[in-house]
Amino acid sequence: MAKQFTISLDHIIKELSWEIKHLPQEAANILITSKEVNRPGLVLNGYTLYFDPERIQLLGLMEYAFLEKMIPEEREARLAQLCALHPPAIVVTRDQPIFPELLIQCKKHGVALLSSSETTSDCMASLIGYLNVQLAPRITRHGVLVEVYGEGILITGDSGIGKSECAIELVKRGHRLIADDAVEIRRTSSKALVGSAPDNIRYYVELRGVGIVNVRRIFGMGAVKMTEKIDLVVELENWNPETVYDRMGLENEAIDILGIEVPKMTIPVKPGRNLAVILEVAAMNNRQKKLGYNAAQELMHNLGMETGEESPRPVPSPNWTF
Repeated sequence: MAKQFTISLDHIIKELSWEIKHLPQEAANILITSKEVNRPGLVLNGYTLYFDPERIQLLGLMEYAFLEKMIPEEREARLAQLCALHPPAIVVTRDQPIFPELLIQCKKHGVALLSSSETTSDCMASLIGYLNVQLAPRITRHGVLVEVYGEGILITGDSGIGKSECAIELVKRGHRLIADDAVEIRRTSSKALVGSAPDNIRYYVELRGVGIVNVRRIFGMGAVKMTEKIDLVVELENWNPETVYDRMGLENEAIDILGIEVPKMTIPVKPGRNLAVILEVAAMNNRQKKLGYNAAQELMHNLGMETGEESPRPVPSPNWTF
């Protein structure tokens, strides 16, 4: 059974700058478990089948226009039906005035009542985006996450193989560090993985023989980043002369992380190899592949040795004039 994650209503209120109208208890004690959001138009019309009481409810301009046409007694009855289902919170958008009947029923049934200045669509988009990240399925992997030319590269390998040293060299070359040692990976959608560092070790890197260093303090804010998508996994391993390594790049190796296939490559490590430069080239090559160009396939095509793959699209050379 998948682990269920939660976030307190207090964090959501602070992140989205909502105004508190009523809280039945401390916002930090109200836990949100659902990434879904609902506009309860059907519930206000009396249809409650399939209603999910775990979702935050949004009352927008349409719901308010519907309720405004009712006499106070009928409006209170409709709102009582909604509040009796005990949603975690009701948010009134566009800074619309709070119906007295709504406040009464929220107090009666212990439902948090909040207000947002945003339009309903903007409020819903902001809330869903935030909940998708905070409540996403996640795992923690041993490794280093860096951003190289806009590509998120997760560097893995045995302890002591040089992951952190490689990350520091990349930072010196103008790239950015996201996490060292422990990378928290979240599946934010059916196609996207986002990595970050646990709060207590963010920006710190362990260098054997030197100790713990704070990358943000030494290299500045431009050398670090809070989160980054994971586009490529690079596994470092000690060079084994008996192992046949991929020299052409025709093999499309992948690794499954939280149900998403991520491109993977294995890079052998031995004295004299500049891992930082190799990872820079790997990042650029991975981006080219995503854009439809594969240098290995093009070379095989030029040599008349078809690989069975579709021939790569030609990439026009830039026409620069000086």
